[in-house]
Amino acid sequence: MFTGIVEELGEVTAVEKLDDASRFRLRGPVVTEGARHGDSIAVNGVCLTVVDLGEHEFTADVMAETLKRSSLGALEAGSRVNLERPMALGGRLGGHIVQGHVDGTGHILERTVSENWEIVKISLPAELTRYVVEKGSITVDGVSLTVVDAASGHFTISLIPTTLALTTLGIKGPGDPVNLEVDVLAKYVERLLGPNAGAAPAPAAGAATAVAPGAAAAPGEPVA
Repeated sequence: MFTGIVEELGEVTAVEKLDDASRFRLRGPVVTEGARHGDSIAVNGVCLTVVDLGEHEFTADVMAETLKRSSLGALEAGSRVNLERPMALGGRLGGHIVQGHVDGTGHILERTVSENWEIVKISLPAELTRYVVEKGSITVDGVSLTVVDAASGHFTISLIPTTLALTTLGIKGPGDPVNLEVDVLAKYVERLLGPNAGAAPAPAAGAATAVAPGAAAAPGEPVA
């Protein structure tokens, strides 16, 4: 699990196109410190597995489904990326619960520059609109952010100078794609309150069946 607090602005050093996947080599001195084969590192909000390590670099394979769902397929050598290691057990949850499972992509529509911050408008796929609410949380390219305004088809975020300087959101312009992950809690609530909400679960195999007081159990029927 991640928190959406980017640790490092890394760089793609090589991309190898495979038949149904891509292999990325990425530079990140901070996130590779103490890293081992099989560890997870979020790249622009996508949870990837470390398959090889070099000096301040790591290699990760990206399958076709991930390339389809995210903007990683547009990366090339020299692209800057947001990097974050998973949160350690007992660590501070500085952002919000981020799985590294991208729900879709949006595009930067416009940027409004102010003296001390920027307002960025981002397009939002129709199927994700119901999960995005004003002052709620959303992950954009792996960055945990608060939604300023939510509308049909787009939302806005406010970026402070630190976020602009230390993440890809400071260098992307109108038309550039970004990875979006909505708050997973919203999806669970939707499922729990869906059409089958409140329905009694079916008895598990082998579960005992309760018998009303005074009623006789059927032959072979267990009594709770």
